Amino acid sequence: MPHLPARFAAVILAFAPLFVHRSWRHAHVLLIGAILAPGRRTVASVLRITGRSRERHFVNYHRVLSRAAWCPRVGAHILLGLLLDAFAPSGPVVMALDDTIERRWGRRIQARGIYRDPVRSSDAHFVKTSGLRWISLMLLAPIPWAGRVWALPFLTALVPSERACREQGRRHRSLLDIGRQLAFQTRRWLPGRDLVLVGDRGFAALAFLDALRRTRITTITRLRLDAALYEPAPPRLPSTIGRPRKKGARLPTLSEVLKAENTLWQPVQVIGWYGAGERTIEIASATAVWRHSGLPVVPIRWVLIRDPENRFAPQALLCTDLDRDPTQIVGWFLRRWQVEVTFQETRSHLGVETQRQWSDRAVARTTPCLLALFSIVTLLATRLPARERRAATTAWYAKPQPTFSDALAAVRRAIWREQPLVTSPRRGDRAKRRHVLPAPWAHALGHAA
Repeated sequence: MPHLPARFAAVILAFAPLFVHRSWRHAHVLLIGAILAPGRRTVASVLRITGRSRERHFVNYHRVLSRAAWCPRVGAHILLGLLLDAFAPSGPVVMALDDTIERRWGRRIQARGIYRDPVRSSDAHFVKTSGLRWISLMLLAPIPWAGRVWALPFLTALVPSERACREQGRRHRSLLDIGRQLAFQTRRWLPGRDLVLVGDRGFAALAFLDALRRTRITTITRLRLDAALYEPAPPRLPSTIGRPRKKGARLPTLSEVLKAENTLWQPVQVIGWYGAGERTIEIASATAVWRHSGLPVVPIRWVLIRDPENRFAPQALLCTDLDRDPTQIVGWFLRRWQVEVTFQETRSHLGVETQRQWSDRAVARTTPCLLALFSIVTLLATRLPARERRAATTAWYAKPQPTFSDALAAVRRAIWREQPLVTSPRRGDRAKRRHVLPAPWAHALGHAA
């Protein structure tokens, strides 16, 4: 079993109760090997990097993902507790909910479907891809040693395609249905915390917003500029008969508010808007009731945003908590853009889309584990001294703050330092001993690409 630094033991051993003793020995190797392995994150690569290329019972490591009895949801609960203790011990818990496509092919992967590729597509160019659709719930918390907010995944679920559900005789659940279930699960884990959920325009659905509002989860998403907004329903008189009113008078659309000359705009300084530094934007905000025929009525606070220099098109946000400050709503929404950074980092450095499992259970477990590994590496890097996680700067690239690649490299160095070195036997003469490169190191250097 790989040796671990003492400062890492508390984080790694927190997941031991998920497994029986024999399965934990194998899962422990998989976890450490997934951190150390370069390139693909297959079980074979993990065994090679941990020095087990001659392991005769290698099938036991595969069975941790395909057959062993352990609950990923319990592991997500443990991971969330560790993240909150480290990065958000108090105050609102700001989370992001987003989906991504894992490009996978193969006849035996039953849950895959044909989806729009969000990376390769644009407004004028549509690209389809075959793969698995995942929805992930991430903690948006500031990382002190990184100097910015990171999106830390802790709960990820597979969204099977409609065709796969039909072939298996199961009821198809949409992306919103599974996203609502993930949010409800987090509320059960954190009954006393103030939860704020940030999502893109795909989660701006009245049924979804109403369900989360009833469970005391504040939701922030984009809002269409032509959304039908109304005043709240007037008070019902005692002698009134019939159904109670759900809305009041129709309000102007946000497109009309944007063009109106009497709209009061407030300048706000923000940092990181569309990847830029500090800039000034103008916002206007008010409360309204959003209604569509046949759907729940949701009271919202809308925030209209425009750029005085016209560098981006005007857009609108909504918040289901009417008492939130508009500036705070914009600040929380800005954190959501770190989600795409996390998805890219997990593909580049943690091997998402390189695993080769094909059984249903292994497929449903492997990608959530790799996404959660992003958060585990961040927790491990936090326990390192500041000098060990410094940014890797060069003469041609002055990096001001460490990124995830720096954190992963620092964690790998700390783990490798704990491994015993293989040297030549001591001789009678006083000749200098020749250092023999350990086999895992040679594998990592030879297959770094």
